[in-house]
This record gives sequence, C-alpha cells and structure tokens, in this order.
Amino acid sequence: MVTKKFQPSQIRNKAKREDVAGKQKKAKTQKKLKERLERAKTESQNPALKKQRLQENVPKTLDNQREFDPTFLTADPSASTTQEREETEADIANDPFASFFTDADPDKPPRILITTSPKASKPTYEFCDELAGVFPGADFIRRKKGKGFEMGRIAGWAADRGYKQMLVVNEDHKQPNAITLIHLPAGPTAYFKLSSIQLTKQIYGHARATAHNPELVLNGFVTRLGLCIGRLFQTCFPPLPEFQGRQVVTLHNQRDFLFFRRHRYAFRSTEKVALQEIGPRFTLKLRWMKKGIPAVQNFGAPAKGLEFDTDVPPEGAATEEKGDSAEVKEDAPVEGDADADEDMEAESAAPEVPVPTQKTVPPIQDEFIWVWKPELETTRRTFFL
Repeated sequence: MVTKKFQPSQIRNKAKREDVAGKQKKAKTQKKLKERLERAKTESQNPALKKQRLQENVPKTLDNQREFDPTFLTADPSASTTQEREETEADIANDPFASFFTDADPDKPPRILITTSPKASKPTYEFCDELAGVFPGADFIRRKKGKGFEMGRIAGWAADRGYKQMLVVNEDHKQPNAITLIHLPAGPTAYFKLSSIQLTKQIYGHARATAHNPELVLNGFVTRLGLCIGRLFQTCFPPLPEFQGRQVVTLHNQRDFLFFRRHRYAFRSTEKVALQEIGPRFTLKLRWMKKGIPAVQNFGAPAKGLEFDTDVPPEGAATEEKGDSAEVKEDAPVEGDADADEDMEAESAAPEVPVPTQKTVPPIQDEFIWVWKPELETTRRTFFL
C-alpha cells in the first residue's frame, strides 16, 4: 500500500506548521548546495564535463524558440543556398538605399529634416531637440497647420532642397508617441510606435555630447524586412564615423522592439572598456512600411475619364483621356502650396540652397510594403525583424 506523502500544510497548528516547512526548505537548500559543490569539484578535475553540461543545459527562451521565418537571413554561407545568397545580394544592390552607400560622400553627414505634428506641445519639442543632437546633419523646423502642410507635401519640399531623410515626431495627449521616418526622395516610409522616452537630463550621470560623427551599431536585424529597416537607419548617419569622438549609437532589435541608446566609451586598459551613456534613450516598434513618400489625396481633382474594354477606342476617346490627364496635372497644385514653401523656407535654420526647377509631387494613394496586424502574431514566439 502506497502511503500518502506528508505535507506541512496538513498541520493545523500554525507555529508548528511554519517550523516544519522551514526545516524542509533548509534541508532542500543544503542538499542543492552539497550537489553543486561536488559537481564543481568533479568539473575542476575534468573541464570537459563542465563544457558538456553547459552545452546541454540551454534554457528555453522566446528568442531561441522563435518560429521559422522564410525571409530569415544568415551570415553563414553553408547555411544558405546559392540562389538565396544571389537574391539577397540583388535586393541589396537594387534597394532604395543603394545610392547612399555607393555615391554619397563618406565624410559628409546626410541632411535630415526633423519636424512635428501640427500644434505640437513642449515635451515633443524637447524630444526633437534631443534628436537634432543625435543626427549630425539634422535641421529642426516647426510645422504649421493648414492646407499645403501635409506630410507628403513637406517631404516633397524637403527632397527638392537636398534633404535625404525626413523624421516626423507625432504626439498624443501632449506626449510624443510615434515617429515617421521617410527616406527621400522616393521612399520608403516607416512608422514606429514610440515608448520609454528618457531625455539626457533624466539620465543620472550622463555624458556630454560632442559634434563628432558617431559610430552606428545594429544588432538583431536578421530578416529581409529587418535588413531594410537597418539600412534605413544607416542612411541617417554618415558612412565614415569620427572615431576620435568615441561616440556610438546602438539600435538593438529584440523581439521586434528597437532599443535606442547612445554612449561614449573609454579604454581603461587593453582589456577593459568603460561606457557612459549620453542619451536620449527610447524604444521603437515598427507598425507599417510604405513605398514612396506619404500620399496626399487631392479631393478637388476631376474624376477620371471613362475607359472602354474594346480593342479599338471610339473616336475622340484618346483626345478626351489626354485632356483629362492634362486637367489633373493642372489642378494637382493645391492653393497654399506656394505659401507653404515660402513659410518653410523662412523658418528653416539650414543654410540656403538653390531651389530646384523640378518639383517632387507626392503620390495620390499609399502602397503598403508591410503592415502589422494582431492576427499575424499567432504565438509569443513570432517576430518579423
């Protein structure tokens, strides 16, 4: 007959119950300590046993139990086929950021326009001031409200004046809550949720930033979408950093959360390096990505002409279609565009540049590359970057 295992919870007297439970817990702790000491003594005599134990006892985490993603990239040539490597190399050579890595001046930082949502509050302006110190070629311009100041039109205005990136800080309840990063002049556009913001003044013992071009460290971008996001952030910094400044900007991707940090490092010895955080620090999470710059819908444009399915169009159809397209082009500029350009130029603190003759026109409709939806995350082990 199997006897029932005794449990201290069966004792009705509280003092006796606590005493018995404490003795059992102490005995269990002593047993574990004795096993650990014996194992350490054995492994000191045979180091191979310790190495084997560490290889076998790998804890299960969300990161190492990640679900398989067909767009996963690897740096190991033996783990990928020749076709996969060729496709990856072709994607990198033909992506929208290829010209930055081939034609851009490595010593010159890319020009970045930083602005806000209309009628922004003081915390948003303070955060934008911090971002202007992070990116070496950044200019901050306050955004007005009204027709002609849509995000797509401002992006076209910035692209015509030599800006390579546009960063818009959105806010909710008078606090910054999102960032829209636009690669100019032809996109793509990425939208990130913003959280866990700490400005430089809120970080205890922070270091002082200098005007040197920082180094950039990107960790954990292992899929094709993650590679695209990583290269998007790469185009915000000059390709050649100034190492004498000892400043490093880190974007660490873990479970699709992008942790932004900025430090200064100092060599204490040939083996030890000390880090001092400069700030700011914040966390991003990608919500969607679009082709091109943000669209601006022109609700005042005339309707599109009729289209016929017949092979031979009726008489006058081609003429009417040409006329309609001409009317659309004529009506595309909205009243206030010229005023918006003048206002943005007047408030810009950047050096004057010649106004180009060709004007960048934002698209009428957005085309999404990737959109996050709750149903995509079937488990907690599903990640996309």
